[in-house]
Amino acid sequence: MTLSTPLLAAAPLVAGLMGPALIGATPAQQLPSRPVVSSVHRAAPRAEVVEHVAAHSSAEQRRVLSYWTPERMADALPIKLLDLVGQGGGVLSGLTGKAGLGAAPDLTGGTAKIVQPRRQSSRPASSTTTGSRWQAGGAVARTTGRVFLTVDGVDFVCSAGTVRSANKDVVVTAGHCVKDGVGEWAENWTFVPGYQEGGGQPYGAFTARRMFVAGPWSRSADDSYDVGMVALNKSDGRHVTETVGAQEIGFNTTRGGQAFGFGFPADPPYDGEHLVYCAGRLRDDPHDQTRDQGMSCDMTAGSSGGPWMTGFDPSSGRGTVTSVSSFKYSDDHGTMFGPYFGDAAKTLFSTAERA
Repeated sequence: MTLSTPLLAAAPLVAGLMGPALIGATPAQQLPSRPVVSSVHRAAPRAEVVEHVAAHSSAEQRRVLSYWTPERMADALPIKLLDLVGQGGGVLSGLTGKAGLGAAPDLTGGTAKIVQPRRQSSRPASSTTTGSRWQAGGAVARTTGRVFLTVDGVDFVCSAGTVRSANKDVVVTAGHCVKDGVGEWAENWTFVPGYQEGGGQPYGAFTARRMFVAGPWSRSADDSYDVGMVALNKSDGRHVTETVGAQEIGFNTTRGGQAFGFGFPADPPYDGEHLVYCAGRLRDDPHDQTRDQGMSCDMTAGSSGGPWMTGFDPSSGRGTVTSVSSFKYSDDHGTMFGPYFGDAAKTLFSTAERA
C-alpha cells in the first residue's frame, strides 16, 4: 500500500520533537468529559451521513472560544503525519502507541519525506502555479479560513471555506479535519474566516454546531470520501455567510479541467499565516487507489480541507467548490489530491444545510 500524507498541522506534545516544545512546559487544559451525541442518517448504501453534535449550547460556545487563546493558536505548529490509503482505522493509528491522531515522529528520510516547496511568489494571480501567496483579494480571501481543533488532546490546524447553503452556516473541509477516520471526533472546532497574520480575526470566530462526514470515511477512513461539512454557530448574532459571503458548491461535475486550490499551509517554507493557492489541470489518481483527482501543488501541512474551485474568476475571487485538499502520495511530493464531489458529498451537504 502506498503511503500518503494528510495535510493537517498539530502542536507537538514531546519536548525536542520540533526543537523547543512550545506547549510542552504548559500542558493543555484538561476539560471535563461531557456527553457526546451522534447519529446516522441513511439516504442510500453509499450516501449515509454520520453526524456529531458539537458546541450546541451558549455555554459550550463560550468554552470553545475561550479555549483558543492567542498562545494556543500560535502554538499549533505542523508536524509530520502519515496516512495509509485504504487501510482504515484512525488516520494516524499506531504512531504514538495509541489509536487516533497524535504527535508523529519527524520524518527525515525514507520515501515518506516531503520535499520543500519553492519560495512563495508575490506575482499576480496565475492560472498555473504550484504554490503562491494569494494577494489578489476578492471573495476567496474572506470565505477561506483557518480551522483550529483538538483530537485526542492534541491541538491541530486545518483549512476550510464557506459555501452557499440554506441555513447560511455551512463550511466544507476535509473529513480528517472533522473526524479521525473510525476514531474520535474533533473537539473545540473553530473556524476563523479571512485569517490574518499574527492571529487576526477580522470577521470573528465561528464554533461548530453540528459536524458531518460520509459513512465510508467514518467506517474505514476511505480517502475517496475524505470530506467534512460543518454547520457553524452564529457569531455576534450573524451567520457566517452573512458576514463573509460564500462560494457556490458543485457535485458530479465533469472530471479534469482547470482548478484553483486554497489553504493555509503551515509546514516550512510556509508558516500558516498567509492564504496560499495552487492552480492547474486536474488528473485522476494514477495509482487507482481512490476516485480523487490530483493537482500540481506544493502546499504543506495545515492546508488540509482548503477549498478547490472550478470556474474560478481571479478578479472577483469567486468560483464553485468541487473538492478540498486531502493527501499526497509519498512517491509524488508535487501532487495534491482531493476527493471528487459525487452523490455522497451531495447527500452530506444536503444534510448539513438543513442542520
